[in-house]
Amino acid sequence: MSDRVPSRTPPRVRVTAPRRGAPSGGGARSRLEDSVPLEEIYVRSLLRAQLRLALRCLGTVALLAVVVPLLFFVRPELAEVSVLGLPLAWVLLGVVSYPVLLGVGWWYLRGAERNEQDFADLVRRGPR
Repeated sequence: MSDRVPSRTPPRVRVTAPRRGAPSGGGARSRLEDSVPLEEIYVRSLLRAQLRLALRCLGTVALLAVVVPLLFFVRPELAEVSVLGLPLAWVLLGVVSYPVLLGVGWWYLRGAERNEQDFADLVRRGPR
């Protein structure tokens, strides 16, 4: 007989990825992760604020885009006015409109950043 002990095969182990949404093995969790319904409220609030801001900016641009042609429709004599040798309509639509659009873009960017900062502050503070 032999002195060798018969070798046993180790049991098979199934390796899988962790489930999504399952708590991790360690590390601190934020207050926001602990309360899913509150997270949804916060995110919806941010989305509503961003939507209101976007609609205000869109309304401003649309109002300006409607007012200038309407002004020339109501006051046809304005079509004869020239500024620096250019018709007033060209000056308004080709020169003045671009700084206005840049201003509205700047206004939107500042407002969106402010909304996101308010959201981040709200998440850090957590529920009261």
